[in-house]
Amino acid sequence: MGTGMEMEPLLQAWSYFRRRKFEQCAQACSRILEKEPCDQAAWSLKTRALTEMVYVDEIEVDQEGIAEIMLDENSIAQVARPGTSLKQTGTKKCEGPSPAVRPVTQSGRPITGFVRPSTQSGRPGTMEQAIKTPRTASTARPITSASGRSVRLGTASMLTHPDGAFINLSRLNMAKYAERPHLAKTLFEYIFHHENDVKNALELAAQATEHAQFKDWWWKVQLGKCYYRLGLYREAEKQFKSALTHQDMVDIFLYLGKVYIRMDQPLTALSLFKQGLDRFPKEVNLLCAVARIHEEMDDIKSASEYYKEVLKQDNSNVEAIACIGSNHFYTDQPEIALRFYRRLLQMGVYNCQLFNNLGLCCFYAQQYDMILTSFERALSLAENEDEAAEVWYNLGHVAVGIGDLNLAYQCFKLTLANNNDHAEAYNNLAVLEMRKNHLEQARALLQTAAALAPHMYEPHFNFASLSDKIGDLQSSYIAAQKSEAAFPDHVETRRLIEELKQHFAMI
Repeated sequence: MGTGMEMEPLLQAWSYFRRRKFEQCAQACSRILEKEPCDQAAWSLKTRALTEMVYVDEIEVDQEGIAEIMLDENSIAQVARPGTSLKQTGTKKCEGPSPAVRPVTQSGRPITGFVRPSTQSGRPGTMEQAIKTPRTASTARPITSASGRSVRLGTASMLTHPDGAFINLSRLNMAKYAERPHLAKTLFEYIFHHENDVKNALELAAQATEHAQFKDWWWKVQLGKCYYRLGLYREAEKQFKSALTHQDMVDIFLYLGKVYIRMDQPLTALSLFKQGLDRFPKEVNLLCAVARIHEEMDDIKSASEYYKEVLKQDNSNVEAIACIGSNHFYTDQPEIALRFYRRLLQMGVYNCQLFNNLGLCCFYAQQYDMILTSFERALSLAENEDEAAEVWYNLGHVAVGIGDLNLAYQCFKLTLANNNDHAEAYNNLAVLEMRKNHLEQARALLQTAAALAPHMYEPHFNFASLSDKIGDLQSSYIAAQKSEAAFPDHVETRRLIEELKQHFAMI
Protein backbone atom coordinates (compact mmCIF):
# COMPACT_ATOMS: atom_id res chain seq x y z
CA MET A 1 0.00 0.00 0.00
CA GLY A 2 3.06 2.22 0.08
CA THR A 3 2.73 3.14 3.77
CA GLY A 4 6.02 1.48 4.71
CA MET A 5 4.27 -0.58 7.43
CA GLU A 6 5.30 -4.23 7.73
CA MET A 7 3.33 -7.08 9.23
CA GLU A 8 4.37 -8.06 12.74
CA PRO A 9 6.86 -10.98 12.24
CA LEU A 10 5.08 -13.52 14.47
CA LEU A 11 1.73 -12.70 12.83
CA GLN A 12 3.33 -13.17 9.43
CA ALA A 13 4.75 -16.56 10.51
CA TRP A 14 1.33 -17.60 11.79
CA SER A 15 -0.20 -16.51 8.47
CA TYR A 16 2.27 -18.74 6.60
CA PHE A 17 1.36 -21.64 8.90
CA ARG A 18 -2.38 -21.17 8.32
CA ARG A 19 -1.75 -21.22 4.55
CA ARG A 20 0.34 -24.40 4.93
CA LYS A 21 3.54 -22.68 3.77
CA PHE A 22 5.48 -24.46 6.48
CA GLU A 23 9.00 -23.79 5.19
CA GLN A 24 8.45 -20.02 5.04
CA CYS A 25 6.81 -20.21 8.48
CA ALA A 26 9.87 -21.99 9.94
CA GLN A 27 12.23 -19.42 8.35
CA ALA A 28 10.17 -16.51 9.72
CA CYS A 29 10.27 -18.07 13.20
CA SER A 30 14.04 -18.60 12.89
CA ARG A 31 14.50 -14.88 12.21
CA ILE A 32 12.47 -14.02 15.34
CA LEU A 33 14.47 -16.52 17.43
CA GLU A 34 17.77 -15.01 16.25
CA LYS A 35 16.72 -11.70 17.83
CA GLU A 36 14.91 -13.17 20.84
CA PRO A 37 16.11 -16.74 21.57
CA CYS A 38 13.63 -17.11 24.45
CA ASP A 39 10.49 -16.24 22.48
CA GLN A 40 8.26 -19.16 23.47
CA ALA A 41 5.53 -18.46 20.89
CA ALA A 42 7.99 -18.44 17.96
CA TRP A 43 9.73 -21.59 19.28
CA SER A 44 6.40 -23.40 19.57
CA LEU A 45 5.21 -22.29 16.12
CA LYS A 46 8.49 -23.32 14.47
CA THR A 47 8.26 -26.73 16.14
CA ARG A 48 4.72 -27.18 14.79
CA ALA A 49 5.76 -26.06 11.29
CA LEU A 50 8.70 -28.51 11.20
CA THR A 51 6.39 -31.30 12.38
CA GLU A 52 3.75 -30.56 9.73
CA MET A 53 6.40 -30.64 6.98
CA VAL A 54 7.05 -34.34 7.63
CA TYR A 55 3.78 -35.41 9.28
CA VAL A 56 2.70 -38.98 8.49
CA ASP A 57 -0.77 -40.17 9.48
CA GLU A 58 -0.12 -43.07 11.84
CA ILE A 59 -3.50 -44.67 11.07
CA GLU A 60 -2.47 -45.24 7.45
CA VAL A 61 1.14 -46.36 8.08
CA ASP A 62 1.02 -50.13 8.31
CA GLN A 63 3.69 -52.09 6.53
CA GLU A 64 4.81 -55.42 7.86
CA GLY A 65 8.26 -56.29 6.60
CA ILE A 66 10.63 -59.19 7.02
CA ALA A 67 11.96 -57.86 10.35
CA GLU A 68 8.44 -57.76 11.81
CA ILE A 69 7.73 -61.33 10.73
CA MET A 70 11.02 -62.67 12.11
CA LEU A 71 11.03 -60.77 15.39
CA ASP A 72 7.31 -61.04 16.16
CA GLU A 73 6.96 -62.43 19.68
CA ASN A 74 3.17 -62.73 19.52
CA SER A 75 2.25 -66.38 19.27
CA ILE A 76 -0.72 -67.35 17.09
CA ALA A 77 -2.37 -70.72 16.62
CA GLN A 78 -0.50 -72.87 14.10
CA VAL A 79 -3.76 -73.84 12.42
CA ALA A 80 -6.25 -71.03 12.88
CA ARG A 81 -9.96 -71.77 12.52
CA PRO A 82 -11.29 -70.88 9.06
CA GLY A 83 -12.20 -67.22 8.74
CA THR A 84 -10.40 -66.10 11.93
CA SER A 85 -6.94 -65.20 10.61
CA LEU A 86 -5.55 -62.85 7.99
CA LYS A 87 -2.34 -64.89 7.71
CA GLN A 88 -3.97 -68.23 6.92
CA THR A 89 -5.25 -67.97 3.36
CA GLY A 90 -7.05 -70.67 1.46
CA THR A 91 -8.76 -71.98 4.60
CA LYS A 92 -12.18 -71.31 3.10
CA LYS A 93 -13.62 -70.96 -0.34
CA CYS A 94 -13.31 -67.49 -1.75
CA GLU A 95 -16.70 -65.82 -2.00
CA GLY A 96 -15.54 -63.51 -4.75
CA PRO A 97 -14.33 -64.46 -8.22
CA SER A 98 -11.86 -67.34 -8.46
CA PRO A 99 -8.17 -66.83 -9.38
CA ALA A 100 -9.16 -67.85 -12.92
CA VAL A 101 -11.06 -64.56 -13.18
CA ARG A 102 -9.47 -62.26 -10.63
CA PRO A 103 -5.66 -62.26 -10.17
CA VAL A 104 -4.32 -62.87 -6.68
CA THR A 105 -1.44 -61.25 -4.78
CA GLN A 106 1.56 -63.21 -3.54
CA SER A 107 -0.21 -63.70 -0.18
CA GLY A 108 -3.06 -65.48 -1.99
CA ARG A 109 -5.74 -62.78 -1.81
CA PRO A 110 -7.63 -61.24 -4.73
CA ILE A 111 -6.05 -57.97 -5.78
CA THR A 112 -7.74 -54.86 -4.43
CA GLY A 113 -9.06 -51.96 -6.47
CA PHE A 114 -7.11 -49.43 -4.43
CA VAL A 115 -3.44 -49.47 -3.33
CA ARG A 116 -3.13 -48.98 0.42
CA PRO A 117 -0.02 -49.09 2.64
CA SER A 118 -0.93 -52.58 3.84
CA THR A 119 -1.32 -53.94 0.29
CA GLN A 120 1.58 -52.09 -1.28
CA SER A 121 4.37 -54.36 -0.10
CA GLY A 122 2.58 -57.58 -1.01
CA ARG A 123 2.57 -58.45 2.70
CA PRO A 124 4.21 -61.87 2.77
CA GLY A 125 2.23 -64.19 5.02
CA THR A 126 5.19 -66.09 6.48
CA MET A 127 8.93 -65.70 6.82
CA GLU A 128 9.46 -68.61 4.42
CA GLN A 129 7.22 -66.95 1.83
CA ALA A 130 9.00 -63.61 2.24
CA ILE A 131 12.42 -65.19 1.63
CA LYS A 132 11.26 -67.33 -1.31
CA THR A 133 9.62 -64.45 -3.16
CA PRO A 134 11.92 -62.51 -5.50
CA ARG A 135 12.55 -59.02 -4.18
CA THR A 136 10.89 -56.69 -6.68
CA ALA A 137 9.20 -53.34 -6.28
CA SER A 138 5.77 -54.87 -6.73
CA THR A 139 6.06 -57.90 -4.44
CA ALA A 140 7.68 -58.38 -1.04
CA ARG A 141 10.04 -55.46 -0.65
CA PRO A 142 12.41 -56.33 2.19
CA ILE A 143 11.19 -53.59 4.49
CA THR A 144 13.27 -54.00 7.62
CA SER A 145 11.36 -51.71 9.95
CA ALA A 146 7.70 -51.05 10.68
CA SER A 147 8.37 -47.34 10.30
CA GLY A 148 9.74 -47.88 6.82
CA ARG A 149 7.65 -45.05 5.38
CA SER A 150 8.44 -42.52 8.08
CA VAL A 151 12.04 -43.35 8.98
CA ARG A 152 13.63 -41.10 6.38
CA LEU A 153 11.54 -37.92 6.48
CA GLY A 154 13.19 -36.20 9.46
CA THR A 155 16.69 -36.59 8.13
CA ALA A 156 15.75 -34.89 4.87
CA SER A 157 14.24 -31.93 6.66
CA MET A 158 17.22 -31.54 9.00
CA LEU A 159 19.33 -30.55 6.00
CA THR A 160 17.52 -27.22 6.12
CA HIS A 161 19.33 -26.44 9.39
CA PRO A 162 22.96 -25.51 8.71
CA ASP A 163 23.64 -25.48 12.47
CA GLY A 164 22.29 -29.02 12.96
CA ALA A 165 19.07 -30.05 14.67
CA PHE A 166 16.66 -27.36 15.87
CA ILE A 167 16.18 -29.00 19.30
CA ASN A 168 18.93 -30.88 21.14
CA LEU A 169 16.89 -33.74 22.59
CA SER A 170 19.66 -35.03 24.87
CA ARG A 171 19.64 -31.74 26.85
CA LEU A 172 15.86 -31.49 27.26
CA ASN A 173 14.41 -31.72 30.74
CA MET A 174 11.33 -33.85 29.97
CA ALA A 175 9.87 -33.44 33.47
CA LYS A 176 9.86 -29.63 33.10
CA TYR A 177 8.04 -29.74 29.74
CA ALA A 178 5.60 -32.43 30.96
CA GLU A 179 4.23 -29.90 33.46
CA ARG A 180 3.31 -27.46 30.67
CA PRO A 181 0.60 -29.28 28.66
CA HIS A 182 0.43 -27.11 25.53
CA LEU A 183 4.18 -26.94 25.02
CA ALA A 184 4.52 -30.64 25.84
CA LYS A 185 2.04 -31.63 23.12
CA THR A 186 3.84 -29.56 20.49
CA LEU A 187 7.19 -30.97 21.58
CA PHE A 188 5.89 -34.57 21.55
CA GLU A 189 4.62 -34.24 17.96
CA TYR A 190 8.02 -32.83 16.93
CA ILE A 191 10.00 -35.65 18.60
CA PHE A 192 7.68 -38.42 17.36
CA HIS A 193 7.17 -37.29 13.74
CA HIS A 194 10.14 -35.06 12.89
CA GLU A 195 12.95 -36.72 14.84
CA ASN A 196 11.37 -40.19 14.77
CA ASP A 197 12.75 -40.69 18.28
CA VAL A 198 10.22 -43.07 19.89
CA LYS A 199 12.24 -43.51 23.11
CA ASN A 200 12.28 -39.80 24.04
CA ALA A 201 8.68 -39.40 22.87
CA LEU A 202 7.64 -42.28 25.13
CA GLU A 203 9.47 -40.74 28.10
CA LEU A 204 7.77 -37.38 27.59
CA ALA A 205 4.32 -38.99 27.10
CA ALA A 206 4.72 -41.11 30.26
CA GLN A 207 5.68 -38.11 32.41
CA ALA A 208 2.91 -35.93 30.93
CA THR A 209 0.33 -38.69 31.57
CA GLU A 210 1.50 -38.92 35.16
CA HIS A 211 1.30 -35.13 35.55
CA ALA A 212 -2.27 -35.19 34.17
CA GLN A 213 -3.10 -37.78 36.88
CA PHE A 214 -3.79 -40.40 34.17
CA LYS A 215 -6.97 -38.57 33.09
CA ASP A 216 -5.85 -37.02 29.77
CA TRP A 217 -6.99 -39.25 26.90
CA TRP A 218 -4.67 -37.50 24.39
CA TRP A 219 -1.52 -38.57 26.20
CA LYS A 220 -2.78 -42.15 26.51
CA VAL A 221 -3.27 -42.27 22.74
CA GLN A 222 0.29 -41.00 22.22
CA LEU A 223 1.61 -43.65 24.63
CA GLY A 224 -0.29 -46.26 22.61
CA LYS A 225 1.27 -44.97 19.37
CA CYS A 226 4.76 -45.22 20.89
CA TYR A 227 4.16 -48.77 22.13
CA TYR A 228 2.78 -49.74 18.70
CA ARG A 229 5.92 -48.38 17.00
CA LEU A 230 8.04 -50.41 19.42
CA GLY A 231 6.06 -53.59 18.67
CA LEU A 232 4.55 -53.79 22.18
CA TYR A 233 1.01 -54.43 20.98
CA ARG A 234 -0.54 -55.55 24.27
CA GLU A 235 0.70 -52.38 26.02
CA ALA A 236 -0.62 -50.29 23.11
CA GLU A 237 -4.00 -52.06 23.41
CA LYS A 238 -4.19 -51.19 27.14
CA GLN A 239 -3.45 -47.51 26.50
CA PHE A 240 -6.00 -47.17 23.67
CA LYS A 241 -8.69 -48.97 25.70
CA SER A 242 -7.96 -46.69 28.66
CA ALA A 243 -8.21 -43.63 26.38
CA LEU A 244 -11.62 -44.85 25.15
CA THR A 245 -12.97 -44.85 28.73
CA HIS A 246 -12.18 -41.11 28.94
CA GLN A 247 -13.13 -40.01 25.45
CA ASP A 248 -15.01 -41.55 22.50
CA MET A 249 -12.96 -40.73 19.41
CA VAL A 250 -13.05 -42.25 15.93
CA ASP A 251 -9.24 -42.14 15.78
CA ILE A 252 -8.90 -44.25 18.92
CA PHE A 253 -11.13 -46.97 17.46
CA LEU A 254 -8.99 -46.94 14.30
CA TYR A 255 -5.71 -47.13 16.26
CA LEU A 256 -7.02 -49.99 18.40
CA GLY A 257 -8.30 -51.83 15.33
CA LYS A 258 -4.86 -51.47 13.77
CA VAL A 259 -3.33 -53.13 16.85
CA TYR A 260 -5.73 -56.09 16.56
CA ILE A 261 -5.02 -56.49 12.85
CA ARG A 262 -1.27 -56.55 13.53
CA MET A 263 -1.92 -59.21 16.20
CA ASP A 264 -3.89 -61.15 13.53
CA GLN A 265 -7.26 -60.84 15.27
CA PRO A 266 -9.53 -59.61 12.45
CA LEU A 267 -12.75 -60.72 14.16
CA THR A 268 -11.87 -58.72 17.31
CA ALA A 269 -11.10 -55.72 15.09
CA LEU A 270 -14.47 -56.14 13.30
CA SER A 271 -16.42 -56.28 16.58
CA LEU A 272 -14.51 -53.20 17.80
CA PHE A 273 -15.36 -51.26 14.63
CA LYS A 274 -19.02 -52.32 15.00
CA GLN A 275 -18.93 -50.84 18.55
CA GLY A 276 -17.46 -47.69 17.04
CA LEU A 277 -20.28 -47.58 14.48
CA ASP A 278 -22.82 -47.85 17.34
CA ARG A 279 -21.32 -44.71 18.89
CA PHE A 280 -20.59 -42.93 15.60
CA PRO A 281 -23.31 -44.17 13.22
CA LYS A 282 -22.34 -44.20 9.53
CA GLU A 283 -18.82 -42.84 10.20
CA VAL A 284 -16.98 -43.17 6.87
CA ASN A 285 -13.54 -44.07 8.27
CA LEU A 286 -14.96 -46.89 10.37
CA LEU A 287 -17.04 -48.23 7.47
CA CYS A 288 -13.92 -48.19 5.27
CA ALA A 289 -11.94 -50.04 7.96
CA VAL A 290 -14.62 -52.77 8.16
CA ALA A 291 -14.71 -53.07 4.35
CA ARG A 292 -10.92 -53.45 4.20
CA ILE A 293 -10.93 -56.31 6.72
CA HIS A 294 -13.70 -58.13 4.82
CA GLU A 295 -11.69 -57.67 1.63
CA GLU A 296 -8.52 -59.06 3.23
CA MET A 297 -10.51 -62.07 4.50
CA ASP A 298 -11.68 -62.75 0.90
CA ASP A 299 -15.29 -61.84 1.73
CA ILE A 300 -15.66 -59.61 -1.32
CA LYS A 301 -19.48 -59.55 -1.14
CA SER A 302 -19.56 -58.05 2.39
CA ALA A 303 -16.72 -55.65 1.49
CA SER A 304 -18.79 -54.33 -1.43
CA GLU A 305 -21.81 -53.82 0.84
CA TYR A 306 -19.75 -51.69 3.22
CA TYR A 307 -18.15 -49.72 0.38
CA LYS A 308 -21.67 -48.97 -0.93
CA GLU A 309 -22.58 -47.75 2.56
CA VAL A 310 -19.49 -45.51 2.46
CA LEU A 311 -20.69 -44.01 -0.83
CA LYS A 312 -24.10 -43.25 0.68
CA GLN A 313 -22.34 -41.05 3.25
CA ASP A 314 -19.51 -39.71 1.07
CA ASN A 315 -20.16 -40.07 -2.65
CA SER A 316 -16.68 -38.84 -3.54
CA ASN A 317 -14.70 -41.47 -1.61
CA VAL A 318 -12.05 -42.60 -4.12
CA GLU A 319 -11.23 -45.87 -2.33
CA ALA A 320 -14.87 -47.03 -2.26
CA ILE A 321 -15.54 -46.09 -5.90
CA ALA A 322 -12.35 -47.81 -7.09
CA CYS A 323 -13.01 -51.00 -5.09
CA ILE A 324 -16.64 -51.31 -6.21
CA GLY A 325 -15.61 -50.61 -9.82
CA SER A 326 -12.90 -53.26 -9.61
CA ASN A 327 -15.36 -55.77 -8.14
CA HIS A 328 -17.88 -55.16 -10.94
CA PHE A 329 -15.13 -55.59 -13.54
CA TYR A 330 -14.09 -58.97 -12.14
CA THR A 331 -17.70 -60.17 -11.84
CA ASP A 332 -18.17 -59.72 -15.59
CA GLN A 333 -19.97 -56.35 -15.45
CA PRO A 334 -17.52 -54.06 -17.30
CA GLU A 335 -20.27 -51.58 -18.28
CA ILE A 336 -21.05 -50.87 -14.62
CA ALA A 337 -17.32 -50.73 -13.74
CA LEU A 338 -16.94 -48.17 -16.53
CA ARG A 339 -19.49 -45.91 -14.83
CA PHE A 340 -17.54 -45.99 -11.57
CA TYR A 341 -14.20 -45.24 -13.26
CA ARG A 342 -15.83 -42.40 -15.25
CA ARG A 343 -17.04 -41.01 -11.92
CA LEU A 344 -13.43 -40.96 -10.69
CA LEU A 345 -12.44 -39.11 -13.85
CA GLN A 346 -15.18 -36.52 -13.26
CA MET A 347 -13.88 -36.04 -9.71
CA GLY A 348 -10.46 -35.02 -11.00
CA VAL A 349 -8.51 -38.26 -10.49
CA TYR A 350 -6.18 -38.14 -13.46
CA ASN A 351 -3.50 -40.82 -13.50
CA CYS A 352 -2.10 -43.72 -15.49
CA GLN A 353 -3.90 -46.41 -13.49
CA LEU A 354 -7.34 -44.90 -14.06
CA PHE A 355 -6.94 -44.62 -17.84
CA ASN A 356 -5.51 -48.14 -17.89
CA ASN A 357 -8.66 -49.41 -16.16
CA LEU A 358 -10.90 -47.33 -18.44
CA GLY A 359 -9.22 -48.86 -21.50
CA LEU A 360 -9.80 -52.40 -20.22
CA CYS A 361 -13.43 -51.67 -19.30
CA CYS A 362 -14.06 -50.20 -22.77
CA PHE A 363 -12.55 -53.30 -24.39
CA TYR A 364 -14.64 -55.79 -22.39
CA ALA A 365 -17.76 -53.60 -22.75
CA GLN A 366 -17.14 -53.57 -26.54
CA GLN A 367 -16.79 -49.80 -26.76
CA TYR A 368 -13.91 -50.07 -29.21
CA ASP A 369 -13.73 -46.40 -30.15
CA MET A 370 -12.35 -45.44 -26.72
CA ILE A 371 -9.82 -48.21 -26.13
CA LEU A 372 -6.71 -46.88 -27.85
CA THR A 373 -7.20 -43.27 -26.74
CA SER A 374 -7.48 -44.45 -23.10
CA PHE A 375 -4.30 -46.52 -23.34
CA GLU A 376 -2.44 -43.70 -25.14
CA ARG A 377 -3.41 -41.33 -22.34
CA ALA A 378 -2.32 -43.93 -19.76
CA LEU A 379 1.10 -44.27 -21.46
CA SER A 380 1.59 -40.50 -21.52
CA LEU A 381 0.76 -40.30 -17.79
CA ALA A 382 2.95 -43.25 -16.72
CA GLU A 383 5.32 -41.97 -14.04
CA ASN A 384 7.74 -44.90 -14.13
CA GLU A 385 8.61 -47.97 -16.17
CA ASP A 386 6.49 -50.31 -14.02
CA GLU A 387 3.34 -48.33 -14.84
CA ALA A 388 4.20 -48.27 -18.55
CA ALA A 389 4.74 -52.04 -18.40
CA GLU A 390 1.20 -52.56 -17.08
CA VAL A 391 -0.25 -50.50 -19.93
CA TRP A 392 1.68 -52.44 -22.58
CA TYR A 393 0.62 -55.71 -20.93
CA ASN A 394 -3.06 -54.73 -21.15
CA LEU A 395 -2.60 -53.61 -24.75
CA GLY A 396 -1.21 -57.10 -25.40
CA HIS A 397 -4.43 -58.54 -23.98
CA VAL A 398 -6.50 -56.35 -26.29
CA ALA A 399 -4.36 -57.52 -29.23
CA VAL A 400 -4.98 -61.17 -28.28
CA GLY A 401 -8.69 -60.39 -28.02
CA ILE A 402 -8.86 -58.99 -31.57
CA GLY A 403 -6.69 -61.83 -32.91
CA ASP A 404 -3.58 -59.78 -33.83
CA LEU A 405 -0.97 -62.11 -32.33
CA ASN A 406 2.00 -60.25 -33.85
CA LEU A 407 0.90 -57.04 -32.12
CA ALA A 408 0.33 -59.02 -28.89
CA TYR A 409 3.88 -60.43 -29.13
CA GLN A 410 5.32 -56.93 -29.55
CA CYS A 411 3.26 -55.56 -26.63
CA PHE A 412 4.39 -58.33 -24.25
CA LYS A 413 8.02 -57.77 -25.35
CA LEU A 414 7.60 -54.04 -24.59
CA THR A 415 6.17 -54.99 -21.19
CA LEU A 416 9.35 -56.90 -20.39
CA ALA A 417 11.51 -54.07 -21.76
CA ASN A 418 9.90 -51.78 -19.16
CA ASN A 419 9.70 -54.31 -16.31
CA ASN A 420 11.90 -57.37 -16.55
CA ASP A 421 10.10 -59.05 -13.61
CA HIS A 422 6.60 -59.08 -15.13
CA ALA A 423 5.59 -62.73 -14.61
CA GLU A 424 2.25 -62.47 -16.46
CA ALA A 425 4.00 -61.19 -19.61
CA TYR A 426 6.48 -64.10 -19.52
CA ASN A 427 3.55 -66.53 -19.22
CA ASN A 428 1.65 -65.01 -22.13
CA LEU A 429 4.75 -64.81 -24.34
CA ALA A 430 5.29 -68.50 -23.63
CA VAL A 431 1.75 -69.28 -24.85
CA LEU A 432 2.42 -67.33 -28.08
CA GLU A 433 5.72 -69.20 -28.54
CA MET A 434 3.86 -72.51 -28.07
CA ARG A 435 1.48 -71.51 -30.88
CA LYS A 436 4.56 -71.01 -33.11
CA ASN A 437 5.80 -74.45 -31.96
CA HIS A 438 8.91 -72.95 -30.28
CA LEU A 439 8.70 -75.34 -27.33
CA GLU A 440 12.12 -74.74 -25.77
CA GLN A 441 11.62 -70.96 -25.63
CA ALA A 442 8.15 -71.51 -24.17
CA ARG A 443 9.54 -73.82 -21.44
CA ALA A 444 12.21 -71.27 -20.49
CA LEU A 445 9.68 -68.43 -20.35
CA LEU A 446 7.28 -70.47 -18.21
CA GLN A 447 10.04 -71.43 -15.78
CA THR A 448 10.92 -67.74 -15.42
CA ALA A 449 7.26 -66.81 -14.84
CA ALA A 450 6.84 -69.57 -12.23
CA ALA A 451 10.00 -68.45 -10.38
CA LEU A 452 8.91 -64.79 -10.36
CA ALA A 453 5.33 -65.46 -9.23
CA PRO A 454 4.97 -68.82 -7.44
CA HIS A 455 1.47 -67.73 -6.30
CA MET A 456 0.10 -67.72 -9.89
CA TYR A 457 -1.34 -71.00 -11.12
CA GLU A 458 -1.15 -70.26 -14.88
CA PRO A 459 2.64 -70.70 -15.42
CA HIS A 460 2.64 -73.96 -13.43
CA PHE A 461 -0.35 -75.35 -15.37
CA ASN A 462 1.02 -74.29 -18.76
CA PHE A 463 4.41 -75.81 -17.93
CA ALA A 464 2.69 -79.03 -16.81
CA SER A 465 0.66 -79.21 -20.07
CA LEU A 466 3.74 -78.53 -22.22
CA SER A 467 5.86 -81.11 -20.36
CA ASP A 468 3.05 -83.65 -20.72
CA LYS A 469 2.95 -83.09 -24.50
CA ILE A 470 6.68 -83.63 -24.96
CA GLY A 471 6.69 -86.68 -22.68
CA ASP A 472 8.41 -85.28 -19.57
CA LEU A 473 5.84 -86.74 -17.17
CA GLN A 474 7.84 -86.21 -13.97
CA SER A 475 8.24 -82.43 -14.55
CA SER A 476 4.61 -82.27 -15.63
CA TYR A 477 3.42 -83.89 -12.39
CA ILE A 478 5.54 -81.60 -10.16
CA ALA A 479 4.29 -78.46 -11.98
CA ALA A 480 0.68 -79.69 -11.87
CA GLN A 481 0.92 -80.14 -8.09
CA LYS A 482 2.19 -76.55 -7.76
CA SER A 483 -0.71 -75.38 -9.91
CA GLU A 484 -3.18 -77.27 -7.69
CA ALA A 485 -1.62 -75.74 -4.55
CA ALA A 486 -2.04 -72.23 -6.04
CA PHE A 487 -5.62 -72.84 -7.26
CA PRO A 488 -7.21 -76.01 -5.78
CA ASP A 489 -10.49 -75.66 -7.74
CA HIS A 490 -8.90 -75.59 -11.21
CA VAL A 491 -10.65 -78.44 -13.08
CA GLU A 492 -8.08 -78.83 -15.88
CA THR A 493 -5.22 -79.18 -13.38
CA ARG A 494 -7.10 -81.91 -11.54
CA ARG A 495 -7.84 -83.70 -14.80
CA LEU A 496 -4.15 -83.55 -15.79
CA ILE A 497 -3.05 -84.92 -12.41
CA GLU A 498 -5.53 -87.81 -12.74
CA GLU A 499 -4.21 -88.64 -16.24
CA LEU A 500 -0.63 -88.55 -14.98
CA LYS A 501 -1.47 -90.82 -12.05
CA GLN A 502 -2.98 -93.33 -14.49
CA HIS A 503 0.21 -93.16 -16.61
CA PHE A 504 2.36 -93.82 -13.53
CA ALA A 505 0.09 -96.69 -12.44
CA MET A 506 0.51 -98.37 -15.83
CA ILE A 507 4.32 -98.15 -15.76
